[in-house]
Amino acid sequence: MQASEIRRAVAAALSTASSLGLTADDALVLHDSNKLTLRLLPCDVLARVAPAAHQIARFEIELAQRLAGAGCPVAALEPRVEPHVHERDGYEITLWTYYEPATPSEISPADYATALELLHTGMRELDVRTPHFTDRVEQAQRLVANHDRTPALADADRELLGDTLRSMRRAIGERGGAEQLLHGEPHPGNLLTTKNGPLFIDLETCCRGPVEFDLAHAPEEVGEHYPGADQDLLRECRILVLAMITTWRWDRDDQLPDGRRLAGEWLSRIRAARDRDGLESDG
Repeated sequence: MQASEIRRAVAAALSTASSLGLTADDALVLHDSNKLTLRLLPCDVLARVAPAAHQIARFEIELAQRLAGAGCPVAALEPRVEPHVHERDGYEITLWTYYEPATPSEISPADYATALELLHTGMRELDVRTPHFTDRVEQAQRLVANHDRTPALADADRELLGDTLRSMRRAIGERGGAEQLLHGEPHPGNLLTTKNGPLFIDLETCCRGPVEFDLAHAPEEVGEHYPGADQDLLRECRILVLAMITTWRWDRDDQLPDGRRLAGEWLSRIRAARDRDGLESDG
């Protein structure tokens, strides 16, 4: 968010918490991207603030409640208030439990894999309407094809990304593997290390697909500990996910700090992966 937006979003979160009987005099910005994550003090509540146009917070709250009820390792909503989406000053605000980071802060690959497997097990029991993972691939493909949205993307890199997205999507689809409800982006930034164990956050990216698509967002060592993972499919999913996140970084509206530098590094990794696996152009 822009600085002026951050000020408005913080003010909206503080006033919302206060109106619900929580003592909220100050806020620490924990994460800033398409939405703002705040630690409200002294009540010690985690607030997530997004423009009301996103219209995804209600889905995330309902899903978090159902997954928590199924014993899945997900962050809990703030228990002192009703689990609602609060709208104020053009923002949607949701309130969650704040977890003090545990020590050590790093999660072992085995524990990471166990947490993800538990999440997937609970998700298989839920009947939830979500996009298919290929819908998100299509979003990336449209972005690559739109020169106005990605003006800084060089022609050769645009061709590389477009070809990789197309060929990997087709290769994964041709495998015809089992599919289920997924987190969508269970990368380390969406996994908290807490005294209660690893907990996943940010459920708005849920989609359907093979579990290997989720595993592709985790560190490579995690896939070695996940029972029954198809390593060939996982390798293809990793290349696909890398192409997708690289594409987002070239969006003219992307706000990830240092995003363009990362995008350059990731383009090199995509080329290396395709060369290593002998993947030819999809033409």
